[in-house]
Amino acid sequence: MNNLLRLEEGVARIVADDPWTLVRDVNDEWPAGAVILPLARWLEGPPQKGVWLGPDDEVESLKPWFSHLPLIALDFPSFRDGRGYSQAYLLRTRLGWTGELRAVGDVLRDQLSHMRQCGFDSFAVREDKSAEDALKGLAGMSVLYGRSVIEPRPLFRRRQ
Repeated sequence: MNNLLRLEEGVARIVADDPWTLVRDVNDEWPAGAVILPLARWLEGPPQKGVWLGPDDEVESLKPWFSHLPLIALDFPSFRDGRGYSQAYLLRTRLGWTGELRAVGDVLRDQLSHMRQCGFDSFAVREDKSAEDALKGLAGMSVLYGRSVIEPRPLFRRRQ
């Protein structure tokens, strides 16, 4: 994937050699190697492939396969659709997913800091946008008031 950013030890970097290929259409043939399949197609095939979920897919359906899944991608069909944030938060907090969680689709710089707080650790920034510019979006805000995946205590609990 082009324009991929990944957090490694808390530091955001541009990934030059991402091995994963996102297969968008259920009926498409997929290339050899590492592929990220839509949930409907992934359920039919070998569990060692990555899976992507649309906003209407239930994240709980993947829990039995967590030990076999190398990657979960959550699709943002529009920057106005925030269901992926809730899916990410559920995967990280309630279901305990610790593997790579990737944001795909209409992913823009302004969303990255909040996506990080919800538990994403890789971001496939829209191809017509600059990955270098998007890195600045991961710097985000210096103080977060509410709780998040990264910091579960709200600000008033963190004050001394």
